[in-house]
Amino acid sequence: MSLCSNAIRRTVEAYLGRHPGERDALAGLLDALDRPVDATARTTLPGHVTCSAVVIDRKRRVLHIRHRATGGRVLAPGGHIEPGDRTLLAAALREVSEETGIVPGALCLTRQTLGSPIDIDVHDIDANPAKGEPAHRHYDFRYVFYLSGEEPPAITLQDAEVSGAQWLPQQEVTSPTLRAKLLAARLDGRPEPVNASALVHDGTGRYLLHLRDHKPGVIWQSGAFALLGGGRTHDDESLEGTLLRELSEEVPDLRLDDLTPYAVEDATSIHGLSVPVRVFAGRWRGNPDRLALHEGVLLRWFAPDELDRLRLSPATAALIRRHAAENPPDDSRAGVPPVWDGGDRVVLNGVGVHLHLEDDEGRVLLGLRHPDSKYAGDTWHYLAGRCEQESALECLVREAWEEAGLVIDPVDVELAHVVHVVDAPGSLPLMQLVFRARRWEGTPEVREPDKCLTWKWWPARELPDRLVSYTRTAISSIAEGRAFSQMGW
Repeated sequence: MSLCSNAIRRTVEAYLGRHPGERDALAGLLDALDRPVDATARTTLPGHVTCSAVVIDRKRRVLHIRHRATGGRVLAPGGHIEPGDRTLLAAALREVSEETGIVPGALCLTRQTLGSPIDIDVHDIDANPAKGEPAHRHYDFRYVFYLSGEEPPAITLQDAEVSGAQWLPQQEVTSPTLRAKLLAARLDGRPEPVNASALVHDGTGRYLLHLRDHKPGVIWQSGAFALLGGGRTHDDESLEGTLLRELSEEVPDLRLDDLTPYAVEDATSIHGLSVPVRVFAGRWRGNPDRLALHEGVLLRWFAPDELDRLRLSPATAALIRRHAAENPPDDSRAGVPPVWDGGDRVVLNGVGVHLHLEDDEGRVLLGLRHPDSKYAGDTWHYLAGRCEQESALECLVREAWEEAGLVIDPVDVELAHVVHVVDAPGSLPLMQLVFRARRWEGTPEVREPDKCLTWKWWPARELPDRLVSYTRTAISSIAEGRAFSQMGW
């Protein structure tokens, strides 16, 4: 079967997940999808699927047209699905383009709907003897779009089907169900980013690019080099969350340092829509060949002067060159190879400090990291931190106070163990220093709830199952009197 059953049913079930009270109203549609017919064909009776485009301008007005076929009723642009429509969204875009002349590039998705229908309306259609059509029912999937530009584009009406057009305030939208949902969604007509990408650089002038699979019409920027990232979903609480989810799906072992918003760029979707993209810059210093790539063909480092040799969006190339101009390589790192490739090249190692505390009963203090933590979410770990421009002991004292409200005197601290870790293939090697404090002041308290949910004392022989692997290694090694261990090499 065509576009119909499976794709439409997924869309309907996702819609009913947001509007469970409408399941009875859509029972006829669900029954049609269970039948061995094309639910999008206008010959399918007693009802079939149609699509409409709800276009909102910067004044929060909704575009309506006067349909000749409905006796001049004022409705949103829309109509029947045609065989060439790959998706329901594509059908809505084709209809608004045919009936009003507004092309997909003049439109963009909204954060509230993200390409899902805002409404599925069920309405009866009178018989049309001239076309040999009996009375039947339409299941109309209504998709919302914002205008990407400040001013509404010129309207070019399809004279054969449309006799006029007008912009109506949302409270005057003619469909009661659509009007209620538009007002509830508070759609203001102002575009905002609905995609997130990662501008990954190594700090020495190179940028990580992703070669996408060559699947035209299916994959965005098919067969070209692009930034890692993707589109927001209804479950993403933020665009940073979107990016982290996309990275976990595409390259689960890639962990970025200093991830910060950098720019908003415009792109074009596979449907031809304008797509504002929030670009985050982040640093990584590894060998992409050692990463497990779950989507696409490959990852490679490129310098800005190599971009002209690639199949690459001009906007992406300009973005990289702009970032490179604003962030010249640190001269102090000149001549230091940034990528560990298993050879004899010199590589800087990151340094982490960890606090090993034991109470009078010999129990070890561990913290449960927040589920949304960038590292080891929902997992137990030492009180720990990464060294900044400070000594390791200064870092330890600072982290103990900032994270748990503990006061530690450096004279009461001794180095108990060192774990030399490679967390993931190609990632930056880390020298994890574990310090034991013989004395401290204070009771552990959660002072950074976005990082740690609780502190707990654990018997060394009854450690939690969800424990950072090198933390477990360090605890057992300290108990056995061993000073050094290594993992991941």
